[in-house]
Amino acid sequence: MRNLTALILSLGFASPALAASGPFFSLHNTNFVVLLAFIVFVGVLFYFKVPGMIGGALDTRAAGIKSELDEARALREEAQTLLASYERKQKEVQEQADRIVAHARTDAAAAAEQAKADLAASITRRLAAAEDQIASAQAAAVKEVRDQAVTIAVAAANSVITKQMTAAEGNRLIDAAIADVEAKLH
Repeated sequence: MRNLTALILSLGFASPALAASGPFFSLHNTNFVVLLAFIVFVGVLFYFKVPGMIGGALDTRAAGIKSELDEARALREEAQTLLASYERKQKEVQEQADRIVAHARTDAAAAAEQAKADLAASITRRLAAAEDQIASAQAAAVKEVRDQAVTIAVAAANSVITKQMTAAEGNRLIDAAIADVEAKLH
């Protein structure tokens, strides 16, 4: 209210800009009429409490802006926390992937060693089987040679006996064989 009084006094004692002739406090003076209209306008504004409403609106707007800033700060902090969490998870996943790769390499090396050992065992088994086949073939060949030798010897003996044996001596050998069999059976 003091500001309004100071404004009115300063306007009332101010010298006119020499735009109008005659006394200043006259309704024919346009400067005075404009001054009165301005004072009435300012009075109406104060009567309807427009400065308070403007101040309240500005305070409300300032409070809204402050709440938006607080919300933005909270969102930023939440985003930073979330980013840190994702970075931590990404680091953990990378470490797990590295462990999996290292484990896979170890498993691959072990599998390669096992394959080498299995291959060596297989080669050893095949060599043993081949040696057994060779030994079996050798034994079969020796048996076949012996059988042929026996067959040839029997044929040769048969031929020799046939040439040297007479019928009476053959009958005597048959009788001796029968007697021998009877003695062994009884």
